[in-house]
Amino acid sequence: MLEHLELFFKSIFIDNMVFAVFLGMCSYLAVSKKVATAVGLGAAVIFVLAVTVPLNWLLDQYLLQDGALAWLGPEYADYNLSFLSFIMFIATIATMVQLVEIVVEKFSPALYNSLGIFLPLIAVNCAILGGSLFMQAREIPTLGLALNYGVSSGIGWFLAILAIAAIREKIRYSNVPAPLRGLGITFIITGLMGIGFQSFGGMLTGDNDPPEGTEPTTAEKIEEKKTIENELESDDKTVSYNDVINE
Repeated sequence: MLEHLELFFKSIFIDNMVFAVFLGMCSYLAVSKKVATAVGLGAAVIFVLAVTVPLNWLLDQYLLQDGALAWLGPEYADYNLSFLSFIMFIATIATMVQLVEIVVEKFSPALYNSLGIFLPLIAVNCAILGGSLFMQAREIPTLGLALNYGVSSGIGWFLAILAIAAIREKIRYSNVPAPLRGLGITFIITGLMGIGFQSFGGMLTGDNDPPEGTEPTTAEKIEEKKTIENELESDDKTVSYNDVINE
């Protein structure tokens, strides 16, 4: 349970798709003029990430990884289809985006018209593909954690676009210098928000020092021995390793 909570809050605040890795910036800047539009697109992004990340996790585990086809039989254990990752991930994303587009057009024509071209462009939104690629790169171990990561990454992107949309609605009535109006002030605000989100970098990180009384592992002892011996050789000393340890 703690692992799920840590991944959830870390994906929203520390590894935020917009403010930490700057993915999905095109939609973030273009569809954040109104809060209502931002909410609609943000909800669509959450849904797409929540579905595609677990689906792509299954594809990665049982189809794409080196040896993932072992479940078909021992003769398939040596197959490695990881070179198909981009194609398979994008195909999954495009399918889900098409489903979202059909649903939104059916039940909310006004939102569909306001989102315009940016709704189908979710299929090539780098934040959506980034969620699946980060899942693969971080080797998320279970389907539940993959679902958690997809939902929390979508919520992080949703909060980012919702925050900038609310601010942009307010600054319409502010006395912004003429050279900074429009995208100029938006970029500045985005940078300041990114700095603010970086302050969450210390969350969920404890003391890196090992607990008092913890014994070093065998590998650490061997590495320590090699380091001491190299230092003794570089100093041209005849003192033995055992003498150093005894001291």
